[in-house]
Amino acid sequence: MKLVVVSAGLSVPSSTRLLADRLAAATADHAASDVEVVELRDLAVEIARSLTTGFPGPALGAAIDAVRGADGLIAVTPVFSASYSGLFKSFFDAVSGFDKDALAGTPVLVAATGGTARHSLVLDHALRPLFAYLRAVVVPTGVYAASEDWGAEGLAERVDRAGAELARLMRPAPADRTAPGSLGPVVPFAEQLAALGRA
Repeated sequence: MKLVVVSAGLSVPSSTRLLADRLAAATADHAASDVEVVELRDLAVEIARSLTTGFPGPALGAAIDAVRGADGLIAVTPVFSASYSGLFKSFFDAVSGFDKDALAGTPVLVAATGGTARHSLVLDHALRPLFAYLRAVVVPTGVYAASEDWGAEGLAERVDRAGAELARLMRPAPADRTAPGSLGPVVPFAEQLAALGRA
């Protein structure tokens, strides 16, 4: 199975990426998976350009293809102004703008990092509604990690519980997505551009 991790951390090292890696490891402990990490920091310029041109560049196109082909998704963002980051939202705008059904039925584990526990409701007031709109299946346990949570009791247990829930929901994508009731084949972005004569 293919597990895709989207991390919107900006700093190096990043607590957002650290949480993403722990969630990926917990999920893989419960279901053998090939893990692919999408670092949005590296795609920031292409994401911004795609908002004005309507066409993702090669690296962004590959990231979109990875998300579209995922059997499970872990999405982690730092908190900005009591919500997800603009980079995080812009990436998923690009994904849904290119394929509105990209996340339909996909199990998604949502997580966030912040400096204070007061922002923990970002999971329920921002992240869950976003992925519900995209028709993803959001796992019951979301994980929020404030600065004081690292090394404290409770975080490891929440990470393991969330990973186990995601693993139970993950199913391998059907080999033939053109069957009745499916969302259609996942055609790589580069091939679609070539078909349009834009390669």
